[in-house]
Amino acid sequence: MRFPRAALSLALIGLLGALPAIAAAAEPAAAATSASKAEPATPEVHHAPLTSSFVREPLRFEVQLDHPELVRWIGIVYRSPAGAWRSVALLRAASAYVAVIPAEEVEAPGLAYTIELQGPSGETRSVFASRAAPWAVEIVEDRTDVRERAALKRLAGRRSVATAGAELASFGQTQGRVAIPCGVNQSGCTPGTPVIPTVHDQYWKVEIGYTYRPLRTIAEFSLKGGVVRGQSLARSVTTYDIARYKVGLNYAEPSVRFRLADAWHLETSLLTSITEVGFSVGGGGALLIGDPYGSKLTLGFETIGVGQQYFGSRFYSQLDLVAGDRVKISPMIEVTDMPHADSFGVRLLTDVSVDIAHGFFATARAGYQARRSTSGGVALGTTLGLAF
Repeated sequence: MRFPRAALSLALIGLLGALPAIAAAAEPAAAATSASKAEPATPEVHHAPLTSSFVREPLRFEVQLDHPELVRWIGIVYRSPAGAWRSVALLRAASAYVAVIPAEEVEAPGLAYTIELQGPSGETRSVFASRAAPWAVEIVEDRTDVRERAALKRLAGRRSVATAGAELASFGQTQGRVAIPCGVNQSGCTPGTPVIPTVHDQYWKVEIGYTYRPLRTIAEFSLKGGVVRGQSLARSVTTYDIARYKVGLNYAEPSVRFRLADAWHLETSLLTSITEVGFSVGGGGALLIGDPYGSKLTLGFETIGVGQQYFGSRFYSQLDLVAGDRVKISPMIEVTDMPHADSFGVRLLTDVSVDIAHGFFATARAGYQARRSTSGGVALGTTLGLAF
C-alpha cells in the first residue's frame, strides 16, 4: 500500500515539532535521578587556629559551623600544661560559635587543643586536629614571672628566712674631751670637782628576724627586733655619773627591698625603739649593686631618734664576695656614733657565711673598732639562720 508523498511529508513535520515537548517532559525525571544520587549534607567547621597567647589571660576561640542542625554538641577539647584533658563547649554567638578557656587554665609553657563534635546519632569525631596530634598554643609568660621563677629555683624554692644572732663590740677605753663636774657618790673623784670622764665603751646586741621573698618588684620584706645594752660617753651627760653612761634600746625594724633593675635594689626600713631616754623613731636605707643573692656592694645608713631622743646613726659599705658554692665573705666598713656616743667611731668588720645543709646557714663576725686613735677593741658575733 502506498502513502501519498504529501501525507508522508506532513507526518514528518509533525514529529519534528513534538521533539521539544518530549525533551522537556524528560528533564524532571533526569533531575530527580541526579538528586537521588547526591551525598547527604554533613557538618563542617571553619577555624583560624591560635598560635600564641599570654599567661593567665582568657583564651577565646571562634568557629564557623555549617549545618548546625546536624550537630548535637561541639567544643574545644584541650590538654592543660599539667597533661589533663578538659573541654569547653562552643556556644552560638552573634557571628560565630565561641568558647573561652578560663584565665586560670592558661599557664606556661603552653597548651594544645582539638575541636570535636557529636552528631545526631551520638558519634564523636575530630574536625580540627586530634587528641593524638593536637594543635599547640604557646603561652608567653610575663618577664616578671620568668624572673621570679628563675630566682626561686636558684634559692631552691626557699622563700622564707628566719635568723637569730648576737654581737659584742668594744671600743676600748674612751676618754672625754672636756672636764665635767663630778657627781655625788662617784668613786675616784670629789663631788663638784672637774673630772675628765673615762668609760669602757662597749655594747652587746641580740636580734631575731624573719624575711619573706616575693621576688618580684618587691623582692623582699623583713621584720627584725632586738635588744641593745652598753656603755658610752653619752653626749647628754653634763655631770660625771657612771650610771648615766649606761645606754641601750629595744627596737623593731620592718624593711622592704625593691627591685629597680636586675643589678640594682633599694632597701628602706623604719625603726621604732625605746631607748634609755624615751621613745624614738628612725629609719634607714641601702642601695644594693650587683647580684642580690651573690656578689654585690651595699651602701647604707640607719639613724634612730632626733633631739633629746637621738640614739645614734651608722653609715656603712659592705662587699659580699661569693667564694664557692657554700661560702660568702663580706668585709665591711662602718662609721657610727651608736650607742648614744659623743663622737663617731670607725668599725672594720668581716663576716663569713657558710651554707650548712637543708637551708641551715651560719655567719661569724670578727672585727676591730675605735672612737679614739689611742684606744680600740674587738667585735665578735654570730648569726644562725634557716631558709625554708
